[in-house]
Amino acid sequence: MNALEQMTKAIDYIEENLDGEIDEKEIARIALCSSYHFKRMFLFLIGMPLSEYIRRRRLTLAALDLQTTDAKVIDIAVKYGYSSADAFSRAFQAMHQVTPSHARKKGVRLKIQPHVSFTLSLRGVLEMKYRIVEKEAFSVVGIKERFSYVDNLGASVGQMWGSVTEEIMGKLRSLARADPGGLVGAYSEMYEDNTTDYYIGVITTEECPEGFVKLAIEAQTWAVFEIEGPLPQAMSDVWGRIFSEFFPTTGYEHTPAPEIEWYSAGDMSSERYESEIWIPVVGG
Repeated sequence: MNALEQMTKAIDYIEENLDGEIDEKEIARIALCSSYHFKRMFLFLIGMPLSEYIRRRRLTLAALDLQTTDAKVIDIAVKYGYSSADAFSRAFQAMHQVTPSHARKKGVRLKIQPHVSFTLSLRGVLEMKYRIVEKEAFSVVGIKERFSYVDNLGASVGQMWGSVTEEIMGKLRSLARADPGGLVGAYSEMYEDNTTDYYIGVITTEECPEGFVKLAIEAQTWAVFEIEGPLPQAMSDVWGRIFSEFFPTTGYEHTPAPEIEWYSAGDMSSERYESEIWIPVVGG
């Protein structure tokens, strides 16, 4: 059984318990991986955080209950994990754009979050270049903003890069004191509210100067993926392949630590442009 089949079994467990308690430890046990690894895999393969998927699946079933049963709104709310009718109504309207009571009317347009499953297609056409690196503790020093995985994270990150002045870029480059040199983008761990802190900075072992912030990263093992091609497409393609091909077929797991994108100097639109993705891993 491959890793994606195990993840599908974990999704089946979630589906069977949408009207009850969903235990993250049980999800990880079924998927044969850590809870953090499962959530990261899910996010990149499906395109939304696991908690958001569960929320949308429950609201999908709640809409069906409203249309096909005479159950009270509060009873349906409690069934799908809401402590009050008001909290349920706010969540329901956010997804369906109508109130729960209005959803009972004939002809009302509602939304569905389908039950997902995972498949692995290995064509073997494109090779992936990666290396495993043991790296001592270091820091990323630079600027940061907090973004949501539920919103368009890529667009938010792109806007942040576009707002950085050449003066700040120059100051950051002068602080680079460790391998790899040059500018990096770093994502902190994914927080419980589906947000992450994104840093634009450099890798250094020096102290953080005034006006910048520091992301301290512990010593650990990294899978480093080498990329050649214009940004952002080349990097986006490799991000997808890391989670759809590398992790399911190698036995490595994502550990709960920041992820880093490294950018070389030069023309980012060039077919020869070089960049890297650094993923903290365990196993193999």
